[in-house]
Amino acid sequence: MTTCPRKSDAEIIEAGREVLRSESEAVARVAERLGPEFAEAVHMLVEARGTVAVCGTGKSGTVARKLAGTLTSTGTPALFLHPGDAAHGDVGVVGGGDVVVAISKSGEGEELLRILPAFRDMGARIVALTGSVESTLAREADVVLDASVEREACPMDLVPTSSTTASLALGDALAVAVLGEKDVDPELFARYHPGGALGRRLLLRVSDVMHSGEEVPKVRSDATMREAICEIANKRLGMVAVVGLSGRLEGIVTDGDLKRIIMRREDMLDAPVAEFMSASPRTIGRDELVATALAKMETDGPITSLLIVDEDERPEGVIHIHDCLRAVG
Repeated sequence: MTTCPRKSDAEIIEAGREVLRSESEAVARVAERLGPEFAEAVHMLVEARGTVAVCGTGKSGTVARKLAGTLTSTGTPALFLHPGDAAHGDVGVVGGGDVVVAISKSGEGEELLRILPAFRDMGARIVALTGSVESTLAREADVVLDASVEREACPMDLVPTSSTTASLALGDALAVAVLGEKDVDPELFARYHPGGALGRRLLLRVSDVMHSGEEVPKVRSDATMREAICEIANKRLGMVAVVGLSGRLEGIVTDGDLKRIIMRREDMLDAPVAEFMSASPRTIGRDELVATALAKMETDGPITSLLIVDEDERPEGVIHIHDCLRAVG
């Protein structure tokens, strides 16, 4: 292999842009060709009674692994099945009512074609995602999705680049369309992603991070502002809940309220807290998501704290914006 003269940075950047342009154009052409067969494939996956097996070898196998993972994480049980493994016993994971998504650029891969009759015998239906709609794979499939490209992005038109990108994008389109046909809400989606920031944001509830018990800043409505300020300072949450004789929530005093009160009244320390409290504190349920609490603080305020009350309207907790931000990462 000969060494090419060193290119300038500008030439290298332009080469990268050309690859991106070439691959984006390939995906755009796949989108333009999408027709009724795509809807049929989506219906097949939605109606699958069991598992969706996604097959492919080489670079198509890499795309197949990704599609299987995307389907599973969005509520459609799926697995990657290598054609070679399927031919040596693993075909048994596919049964009647299952769907096989077979991915192949040429549609003529020997390993893949060899196991198609076995899938048929098992009672599975086949979706072909291929770059050749005239191939053997396409003829054997129930539904054919056209992932063909005019040429690869590499200068020699050899290295799988545009073709794998087109297959990957078409697989994503299939998975997202299936997701759209199923009743998958953010909370259910989060159950498939329990780790990391996404899982924390979608699964954590107010009760998981709220301050409760003795940590809740609280004074009676007949307390003085001096007592309220001491409670705010001691509990360090920037607010104090004001409750009546029965313990029911009647109001709230915040740091912001104190600043405004000081400007109006010099004798405020010995005045009753009920005179200055906000009578309509913002509250949230203990079983609400932390993400919901954050959104409520933004839309109802901006405010920094929400009170949690029990069925008798007695404060049982408080959640601060800093608790929310730490929890969701």
